[in-house]
Amino acid sequence: MNYTTLISTQELAKHLDDPNWAVLDCRFDLANPSWGQTQYLKSHLPGAIYAHLDHDLSAPVIPGKTGRHPLPSIEDLRRTFSRFGIDKRVQVVAYDNYPEKAVTSAARLWWLLRWLGHPAVAVLDGGWQAWQAESRPVITGEEKRTRRSFVPDPHPQMLASVQEVNAWRTNPAYRLVDSRSANRFRGENETIDPVAGHIPGAISAPFAENYGLDGRFLTVRSLKARFQLLLGNTPPEKAVFYCGSGVTAVCNLLAFTHAGMGEARLYAGSWSEWITDPNRPVATGDI
Repeated sequence: MNYTTLISTQELAKHLDDPNWAVLDCRFDLANPSWGQTQYLKSHLPGAIYAHLDHDLSAPVIPGKTGRHPLPSIEDLRRTFSRFGIDKRVQVVAYDNYPEKAVTSAARLWWLLRWLGHPAVAVLDGGWQAWQAESRPVITGEEKRTRRSFVPDPHPQMLASVQEVNAWRTNPAYRLVDSRSANRFRGENETIDPVAGHIPGAISAPFAENYGLDGRFLTVRSLKARFQLLLGNTPPEKAVFYCGSGVTAVCNLLAFTHAGMGEARLYAGSWSEWITDPNRPVATGDI
């Protein structure tokens, strides 16, 4: 059985010694990019290796052209996932520290692998906090997996380009979904990017609303009801999600897929790429 969206702590604990299971620690802090790796070295799940959001799961930023977390090239990801010991036989499980640092890096890794044709990847529901709360085993130091050969099979239909977003945002057949907090959507509390607001035509769907108070995802029934209300009759291939830099939007995509809604698209450059061109329009307020 492959796990393709979420996995429980109980289920993961059964497979920690399986060489065909790879556990990836994706903890990260936007304000302190070295924090996650430091925490990993202090304590992590047995067998886990560290995946750095900036170095492993993103390409270098090109000022004035890209967003804050550009997608890596397919070749770079092939090398990275091979180094992580991932091939077609491997079940991957990723975890992070949400909501402590409010970065859903594990979902980013989930999406990257699916984009390159590896569906056997899941996010640990509840993440690091749930594992700790249950007093499950942890170890210290750096670990490595035996290198394997990762073979990409890209799925370009999972992406939307900035040009497509600009065209689709005024097309009623499409739905553009902003995954940031509602106050950032309205342009009231922008603390990360130099321009406040949202892409005109987008609707607000904060990614944090996919979680319960315990940090675990809501039930499938609740998630499905949420996205049905947001999207109406819009088919999944015409739903495009974005956020500030293409990371937390994937949390919405993960919840969307887990709810059985299908495969929506990611605008990976997101708001931080959109605003690199002053000719692109900006909206504030609720609409």
